[in-house]
Amino acid sequence: MDHKKRRDAGMAYISDQKIMEEQAVCRKILQRFNFADRSDFDGLAAIVKELLGKSEDAFINPPFFCDYGKHIEAGKNFFANYNCTIIDVARVTIGDNCMLAPNVAIYTAGHPLHPVSRNSLYEYGIPVTIGDNVWIGGNSVILPGVTIGSNVVIGAGSVVSRDIPDWSLAVGNPCRVIRTITEADKKYYFKDREFDEEAWEQILEMEKG
Repeated sequence: MDHKKRRDAGMAYISDQKIMEEQAVCRKILQRFNFADRSDFDGLAAIVKELLGKSEDAFINPPFFCDYGKHIEAGKNFFANYNCTIIDVARVTIGDNCMLAPNVAIYTAGHPLHPVSRNSLYEYGIPVTIGDNVWIGGNSVILPGVTIGSNVVIGAGSVVSRDIPDWSLAVGNPCRVIRTITEADKKYYFKDREFDEEAWEQILEMEKG
């Protein structure tokens, strides 16, 4: 079995010439993206569409870094802020209406623990899955194999090494669930600050669809 097939089957593999050729295609797209006119929002969005394996109305603020791009599947209205890194050796699946703050890193790749095995150049990729309506705070790291449920907020600076259930506010290193997000949270935009009447009416209208 060649190493591309091993990689895609979730087996240990080596980044040989064929794999590096795939990465070279991605890097050429990233070169255009990361050095494009930052005020050309339509142009940037078009390159994002070209780069990602699947997306709908996605936008990323450059710079952005990934290995393949084609292994990233993002739902509707995906947004990633400055300096996001997604190491997409394995598939990264992101739901609708998800936001990544600056300096978020999502890693599917890893290396063996023992130095003899690690020095063999074998590595691996384990998929990461993120549900709908997720906000991941700045400088957070998502590790290989993690599943984050829907309607989750990950606090800034977190290292997510285990699964996070739906409707959770989670933070820390290692990231832990602090509490459940409830209907009572809807009327606040920051801590104890409530939306004004005009904004609140717009939110309720949007909720009705």
